Amino acid sequence: MSTSSFVARPTDTGYTGVYVHFDGYPSSRLPLLLAAYQYRFNRDVEAISVHLVDEVDVAWDELGTDLLDGAPKSLATQLAGRDRWPSRQMHNVVNADGSPAEREVITEANSSYLEWGYILRPEGIEVISLTEVARGPVVAWDTDPRTRFSDHPSLWLPGQPVPATRPPRSAPPLAAPAPASPAARPAAHR
Repeated sequence: MSTSSFVARPTDTGYTGVYVHFDGYPSSRLPLLLAAYQYRFNRDVEAISVHLVDEVDVAWDELGTDLLDGAPKSLATQLAGRDRWPSRQMHNVVNADGSPAEREVITEANSSYLEWGYILRPEGIEVISLTEVARGPVVAWDTDPRTRFSDHPSLWLPGQPVPATRPPRSAPPLAAPAPASPAARPAAHR
């Protein structure tokens, strides 16, 4: 059974995004998005937004472990086990009349039939439990992807703490992601 969701970028009036068919619960979606931002996209919100929102033809069938590219192997294994699968867009989707389906842009005006929303904001990922409220708390981008997030919709309320449990203290520290761009070093003076 699928858990429908969307991933979006903020706009002046709300958000605009794309449908994601499978695995929309926070416990699986947030670790993948956080790790993708921190490693594959080198902490670049615009780059992850372009990939996940702008470059999609119709919709996502599934977000895969290819989003973990660049992450430490131990982290990828903790998040996905030994299984690996690619992200898949929906293709060969047709309307009832047989015409090819066009991309449906998800906004606050047409998202009420979905269960979860993930808005890629500059400060973090806003998580919306659409069965409960129209807005939600923001998970900071520097949150450890191994964090255990709750899947209970009534806990994801605006103004409330993010419903999550930190990784165990026994978890090894993560390797720091490479900086987005090399910093210039000042000349050494003697």
